[in-house]
Amino acid sequence: MLRIANAAGFLGDWIDAPRRLVERAKVDYLTLEYLAELTLSILARAKEKNPQLGYAEDFLEVLHSLVAPLEQQPQLKIVTNAGGMNPLGCAAAAAKVLGEAGLDQTMIGVVTGDDLLPKIDHLRAAGCTLKNFETGTPLVDRSQVVSANAYLGAQPIAEALADGARIVITGRVADASLTVGPAMHELGGEWDDWDRLARFSVAGHLIECGAQVTGGYSVDWSKYVLADVGYPIAEIEADGSCMITKPTGSGGAVNRRTVVEQLVYEIGDPRHYLTPDVDCDFTTVEVEDLSGDRVRVQGATGLPRPETLKVSLAYRDGFFASGQLLAFGNDGIAKAQAASDILRERLRIAGCEPKHWLMELLGGGDGCPLNHAGKSSCAEVILRITARDPRREVLERFTREFAPLITSGPAGLAGYAAGRPSVRPVYAYWPTLVPRQLVPASVDVRSAKEWLT
Repeated sequence: MLRIANAAGFLGDWIDAPRRLVERAKVDYLTLEYLAELTLSILARAKEKNPQLGYAEDFLEVLHSLVAPLEQQPQLKIVTNAGGMNPLGCAAAAAKVLGEAGLDQTMIGVVTGDDLLPKIDHLRAAGCTLKNFETGTPLVDRSQVVSANAYLGAQPIAEALADGARIVITGRVADASLTVGPAMHELGGEWDDWDRLARFSVAGHLIECGAQVTGGYSVDWSKYVLADVGYPIAEIEADGSCMITKPTGSGGAVNRRTVVEQLVYEIGDPRHYLTPDVDCDFTTVEVEDLSGDRVRVQGATGLPRPETLKVSLAYRDGFFASGQLLAFGNDGIAKAQAASDILRERLRIAGCEPKHWLMELLGGGDGCPLNHAGKSSCAEVILRITARDPRREVLERFTREFAPLITSGPAGLAGYAAGRPSVRPVYAYWPTLVPRQLVPASVDVRSAKEWLT
């Protein structure tokens, strides 16, 4: 049996969760999942500002907190996609943390190959149109692309572990592959044993979002103690079946409902949950509550992996800004609407009306319209306006029009003291596919000391 835990479901997850988990429970692997499509765009922007960045900097703080457990638990290994847009930079930064802690002999493996930005012209020359797989539109304007990352699978992770890595840092790999890699390395098996890979993938999928499988974000959230929620552990057996649990004494819960809620999270067609490793059929999965925060999961089946890899591509698409004001009084909704109309008319007069405009009345029904049908009055409402345009100067003018409403708009507005909204670039999302044979992965394993030289 192999114990694989996950203590990060996204960039910005609870920073203390990894340390608290390994202090309470002995596990073989700790996975940390930081990436999503939005996160890649954020990291692409960071790398654009500073080529040395572009990785999940939270990981360095987590690694600081794990120095003592790494010293005290020789079996503990870490697998993470914290490398983001810059796995090599992340490895060097992690090596510095380890070196300062006297752990400079720790072996760090880095998986690269997911970054396709330098290869776009080569891919197109090879016949890849990089068409948007939702609209079918081919990619035309290459000059506006800022990032393009393929979703790699578990094999290079397993290779890094086989080469002696104690910490594996990747760029964009599929979330479940962070678990599949260690499972295949430790428990053995063939890379075309589709049923077994499907079961490993189900285990990875169940723990990839952290506390979402242990009571967080659950419909039964009020029944659980979430301030000290325990993050998940998958106890995986050689045949791929697993037990989902959490550290003893931690908050939250593991029961059939929490597990099933995560099982069906973001899967699309349950008969064909596609990963770089396998095509999973979730409809054959059996979930059994054994009580005591232990749920057995088994029975997943699989088909051969897809011949293509998903690519998360981002491109420049203008600028946006978002600002908000509080409108209060019995006619709060009318005041907020009037303030929005005034702001937009002033921009029109100035010749700076944004191409895209979104007005929301939070508390007045826009956030939850079914519960506010026909509502015309509200004593307190947040006016939030978001504007987008190809011209930065239009957005700059937009940000200057909020404060004047305080004395030249309706009575009963507040919130201007927060300052002007910021103008930020828009990175739009373009999902596409590439043949997997055109995306070779590379693995580099060195000691922390060697990463620093």
